[in-house]
Amino acid sequence: MVETLLGYIGRPFVQGFEAIERFGLFILFQLQLFKLYPLTFKRYKIVLTQIEVIGLGCMGVITLTALFTGMVEAIQLYNGFHQFGAENFTGYTIFYSISRELGPVFASLMLISRSISAMAAELGTMRVSEQIDAIDILGVNSKEYLITPRIIATVISLPLLVIWFDFIAVGSAYFISIGVLGINPVAYQDTLMRLGEFEDIMTGVIKAAVFGFIVSSIGSYIGYHTSGGARGVGQSTIYAVVYSAVAIFVTNYFLSALFLYLDW
Repeated sequence: MVETLLGYIGRPFVQGFEAIERFGLFILFQLQLFKLYPLTFKRYKIVLTQIEVIGLGCMGVITLTALFTGMVEAIQLYNGFHQFGAENFTGYTIFYSISRELGPVFASLMLISRSISAMAAELGTMRVSEQIDAIDILGVNSKEYLITPRIIATVISLPLLVIWFDFIAVGSAYFISIGVLGINPVAYQDTLMRLGEFEDIMTGVIKAAVFGFIVSSIGSYIGYHTSGGARGVGQSTIYAVVYSAVAIFVTNYFLSALFLYLDW
């Protein structure tokens, strides 16, 4: 009875220390990769291939998500502003919220579900089938060949996907606002042009680059260190998606707070 009670009390502490250990190993692994990034550009064909797989592979789902996100934003914000007779500010508010917050976060989540999960599963399968070991035996640095090209490709792809997301979402919101909700198009465009700033777009792009580095680092790390056969590949995919999604929300808060502090 006493042993069970002590085990119940001590389990969270043990799990906490294990989490700290795993995080430390993750950081050390990332530090090992930094010296490999300059060498990766020699393998630019692999990077371009990964941009096609990671970036273009997400275009469809991101387009669909952005389309309906903009529509919902238009309807909900119109309902709020209509109560105060300020419908004309709907356009700028949509642009601001999408470019700074919804675009980077939603595009990252779609990339996680579509590409990062596939990245973890692919690397995990290569690990359990000993393909990564074979690459190392042949004298090729498996990290330089498999991981850094994927990270670079994600850092390049996600900002472009966010810009595309912003364009589709703001465009769909405009057509719903003008064509369905009956907002004055001249006033809508006027407030958007007067209040919208290039910094709003750049904030989302910077966030996207940071998010891309984080989620690709997590997905590749977990996939690279997979063990336990087919079951382990499934677990790695789950962990990659969950940890990446949580990391996005946590990082988004700190970046938003930083931009607020910098008045940007």
